[in-house]
Amino acid sequence: MNGFIIVWIGQIISILASGMSGFGLSIWMFEKTKSATAMGLMQVSYILPFLLLSPIAGVMVDRYNRKLMMMISDFAAVTATFAILILQATGHLQFWHLYIANVLYGLGNTFQWPAYSAAISTMVPKEQYGRANGLMSLMEAGPGVLAPILAGAVLATSKANGLTIILLVDVITFFIALGALTIVHVPQPKKTLEGQKEKGSIWKEAAYGFTYIFKRPSLLGLQMIFFFGNLFSGIAMTVFAPMILLRTDNNSVIFGAVNSAAAIGGVAGGLIMSAWGGFKKRVHGVLAGWIATGILSALFGFGTGLAFWIPFIIAQALIGPLINTSNQSIWQAKVAPDIQGRVFSARRLIAWFTQPIAPIIAGVMADKWLEPSMTSGTTSLAFTFSSWVGTGPGSGMALLFIFCGLGSALVGLSGYFVPFIRNAETILPDHDQLQKAAGTPA
Repeated sequence: MNGFIIVWIGQIISILASGMSGFGLSIWMFEKTKSATAMGLMQVSYILPFLLLSPIAGVMVDRYNRKLMMMISDFAAVTATFAILILQATGHLQFWHLYIANVLYGLGNTFQWPAYSAAISTMVPKEQYGRANGLMSLMEAGPGVLAPILAGAVLATSKANGLTIILLVDVITFFIALGALTIVHVPQPKKTLEGQKEKGSIWKEAAYGFTYIFKRPSLLGLQMIFFFGNLFSGIAMTVFAPMILLRTDNNSVIFGAVNSAAAIGGVAGGLIMSAWGGFKKRVHGVLAGWIATGILSALFGFGTGLAFWIPFIIAQALIGPLINTSNQSIWQAKVAPDIQGRVFSARRLIAWFTQPIAPIIAGVMADKWLEPSMTSGTTSLAFTFSSWVGTGPGSGMALLFIFCGLGSALVGLSGYFVPFIRNAETILPDHDQLQKAAGTPA
């Protein structure tokens, strides 16, 4: 784990600084545009490169040195941040520059996630996958607690140059992350018969990640659990902010407190998983985790204030790392390391396909149906569910939140009724066992 820990420390420092930059630039963007659409386009410019290039990135990760791919992804990000720093420091920064920067950030992440996920398989013994992935979850959640606080403090104390200072720190920490990668050995995966058999054009290899998953019902079933679970949770998270703000008369302090509580829960969950590693039978972490987080999400929808929201959002966020690290550990154990780039990129693309769908469904259901029906207080829907969520502003969104939580719980429960999902770990042999059976050194 030593080499992995060094890389992890470099990354978490860099991600914390990047989180500060993201916070500061979001405030800058809204001050300049006063437009929610302009803010939304930042997310679109980030996600599009991933959706378009993810399969190709997986091929590159498998074909070339994974350490190099990790460094290239960091370099793409630091290039974008450095350009924004220069523009901001010289007074030439325009809001559309952030769209271009987000494209570069998206490109970097397209390579980064499959490269890091696949590198864990060669750096860490499979018995430690749970702990390593727990640390990765901590790396994702931890900066969410500190970054807004630190960025807010810098912006408050140095209003003229605060954003420039934050961007400069971000650039410096990128080189810390790159330095950590430079001094650590990241082993290349041993070649397997399966990986060599599928060599060909870049398009053939890009498609291989999808065909690999679709030929294995257990992996496809696990991925469908995440597809539908992400769909329900994505719909819920779309109405998360407006629901809280409507129910609290636009109280930003309460909204911030709920977000901070969620980040704290995520950090605690990552710490627990990095120490524990998860259930021995990891599929329980996936299925039971979705059931638990769905029930907690539904209960959250019943709340109208901090006393109710805080404990449920912390508990829900606490379980997130259990779901993700358990699932990640299964895939790392079952998929041969020399094809993980392609398979993991395809897998993530399937899971992320819900991202552009969920907001549309949520917007139509909340704005056009549930919210008007519930706030009127005269419809059959209001008569049926007013005892659950009331009939005030945000009640329709709260009802949608409850339904989505129950949907997520049913998704997890359904996995226990499908044998090839429930027994995925026994049906699918570990990749090192396959290598031994084929006479290939593990």
